[in-house]
Amino acid sequence: MKRVIKFASVAWFLAVLVTLTLGQETRVYRDGGGWSQEITGNLGPAKNLRVKVEVGSIRVEGGSQPGISYVIRRRAYTSSEEQARREFESYKISAYVKGDTAWIEADWQGGRNRKCAGDFVISVPRNLELAKIETEGGDVNVREITGRAEIQSGGGGIRLDEIGGSISAETGGGGIDIGNVGGNVNVRTGGGGIKIASAKGKINAESGGGSLVVVSGLQGAVLETGGGGIHVEKCQGTVRATTGGGTIDLGEIGGPAEIETGGGNIRLIYAKGPVKAETGGGSIELNGVPSARAETGGGGIVAKFFSSTGQQTDSLLETGSGDITVYLANDLAISIRAAIEMANGHTIRTDFPDIRVLTEGGNWGPKTVTAEGNLNGGGPVLKVQTSTGSINFRRTSQ
Repeated sequence: MKRVIKFASVAWFLAVLVTLTLGQETRVYRDGGGWSQEITGNLGPAKNLRVKVEVGSIRVEGGSQPGISYVIRRRAYTSSEEQARREFESYKISAYVKGDTAWIEADWQGGRNRKCAGDFVISVPRNLELAKIETEGGDVNVREITGRAEIQSGGGGIRLDEIGGSISAETGGGGIDIGNVGGNVNVRTGGGGIKIASAKGKINAESGGGSLVVVSGLQGAVLETGGGGIHVEKCQGTVRATTGGGTIDLGEIGGPAEIETGGGNIRLIYAKGPVKAETGGGSIELNGVPSARAETGGGGIVAKFFSSTGQQTDSLLETGSGDITVYLANDLAISIRAAIEMANGHTIRTDFPDIRVLTEGGNWGPKTVTAEGNLNGGGPVLKVQTSTGSINFRRTSQ
């Protein structure tokens, strides 16, 4: 029995060796002031691809070919070919197939020589089920596969496009650029920017301080950055956008929106669901909402409310110092409660006779201005409050 096991182990090892060497060619040639090495090989068909390298850029491209092939190029900035070959040998590259997975691995033997890096170009079948890639320091580019992509880089940039399944990508500090994705998107960078062109699944994006951009999302998004700006053109579902201090600019949101910034401005074109917007000191502009809770420590607020067939909820617009302008649709059923705490030099103006304005206090003392009224029989309560600033109620046809 032991002999049988030993024979099977040896057979497996020999099979791996055959896989390592079959169809692989290596050449070393003079290249400018140094030397280059090019390794080409073919691993045959496989459902999955795993790449794990210590350093080097990686590009994976899907196509019509049935199997997996690769081209690896490396440079060594040495004067002699012999020294260059020693450096190439110190960065060991292995390529083999195990089960239904093709593996390409590269690691340093002994001390690391950062002058000898590598570029890995891998061609795969378009119907690849999974591309899982790890590198400690290079860029990663994957495109044209129908399956999933899982990427991790110690600090390089990541670019993914035309991925049929879900993706997860993380880098210590580089930028992340996502094209078209057929599933969920889960990406994180320690400090670079993130851009997502189109995602059919849910989006979860986080940056330590870079900007976040989403062009199109179909199932909602959670976006967070330590200090950069956030921009979303359109997204279905719920959107949660948070930044430590940058501006937030949202376009058409097909559900509720939760928006928070430590001090930047907030702008929203449209949201189908309730909106919650908070900033430590910037302005807030909500151009089309069914209901909203908007608070700022010191900027102005502009909010446009439209009639909604969905469930109506109470709203609040509040600023510590600034003007508030409210646009209300003609057929909107709503109850108004408004107040200016220190109204000297400020007042409440309204286009609606049903909103009654009351002033208390004299010219030489504290003065407060309040207003209340029910439009179209009344409805959810809209509270509008500013410590010092004017309040305006304007009529709109929409």
